[in-house]
Amino acid sequence: MESVNIQRIPLPERMRPTTLDTYVGQEHLVGKGAVLRRMIETGNVSSFILWGPPGVGKTTLARIVAKELNRPFHTLSAISSGVKDIREVIEKSKGSNLFNPQIPILFIDEIHRFSKSQQDALLGAVENGTFTLIGATTENPSFEVISPLLSRCQVYVLKELGAENLNRLLSHALESDEYLKSLNIEVMEKEALFRHSGGDARKLLNILEIVVSGFNPGERNVITNELVNNKLQENIALYDKNGEQHYDIISAFIKSIRGSDPNAAVYWLARMIAGGEDPLFIARRMVILASEDIGLANPNALLLAQACFDSVHKIGMPEGRIPLSQTAIYLATSPKSNSAYMAINEALALVEKSGDLSVPLHIRNAPTKLMKELGYGEDYKYAHNYKGNFVDQEFLPQEIAGTRLYDPANNPKEAEIRRRMAAMWEKYNY
Repeated sequence: MESVNIQRIPLPERMRPTTLDTYVGQEHLVGKGAVLRRMIETGNVSSFILWGPPGVGKTTLARIVAKELNRPFHTLSAISSGVKDIREVIEKSKGSNLFNPQIPILFIDEIHRFSKSQQDALLGAVENGTFTLIGATTENPSFEVISPLLSRCQVYVLKELGAENLNRLLSHALESDEYLKSLNIEVMEKEALFRHSGGDARKLLNILEIVVSGFNPGERNVITNELVNNKLQENIALYDKNGEQHYDIISAFIKSIRGSDPNAAVYWLARMIAGGEDPLFIARRMVILASEDIGLANPNALLLAQACFDSVHKIGMPEGRIPLSQTAIYLATSPKSNSAYMAINEALALVEKSGDLSVPLHIRNAPTKLMKELGYGEDYKYAHNYKGNFVDQEFLPQEIAGTRLYDPANNPKEAEIRRRMAAMWEKYNY
């Protein structure tokens, strides 16, 4: 009877951590000396937003914060809650403040789905400290959260879990869950479990629950890659019951465009539209892709993707499906280049490695007489005064002079860029 009762609670809920010491992953936020752990230890927690993929512990972390600080904890879901619900929580929080000096915590799951009016309703309460807001989102808060609210919240990025974290979760579940312990489970292979989970703790535990559903106590039960794949194929509807396939389909859509397959791109687009996906989510992903994967091979791609986003925002659905389809096909059939994406990544890596190098004197701003006397701007050559609007001079710090960060890709437009750069910049060896 006891094991039956245990099984009624889903495994991810049974395994949900309740303290920082049992929380797995996100060491950059909750590890020793990390920012969130310091906030909890000092008791000085301000409003913040947790941004990251599903199943990495956003809701769990919010609950742990409230528990560690012994704060009243209110929760709303942006999917099912409206302005009326927000006002009720505000009034409840004001009432609790009269009898409890501890400021309540309001946790809003999927805060990116709140409308502007709903987010506006939160502002006053956040400003005057009626409650501490913790939001959770899988989308970039810069796009989805209104600026006044965003400016009052810190944003912390959560990462998908790596193999080491997933292994810890798996071992903990098998060693501590009463029902799983009764099944005498031997994990012979883990690769399929980890691969299908995609860095998502909840998905990993859901998969484990599906896999062991046919196991019998008292027998030797072995988990292999083949077993995991077969079980998931049999239980695909159950596996996707929480809409987690959403992330797999957007991935397939993006990779189809990157792979220059318009047919697959339109198919996955149709799957998302038929499934009720937010069309602005799709359009926004195409704006990113237009720069990341097409870039300088076809600069018009970014313009069309931005126009698509604006069009879908203005006309809505179902008509929005037409510019979405046009843009997906255009991007898929466009030449590809990730040179701009790689260049900024190389530059950021160089900045991290080299630190804050000084700006060369000849290209510094010299708004005052003293700065001019110190040599700011001296020997700067104004390019438009020279033939072809170009003159060879150094723009990088001396320590990294001659470092090439942009490498033109092999496509007609960037071949032209390479030829022009080679004619001007011998030191970069284009």
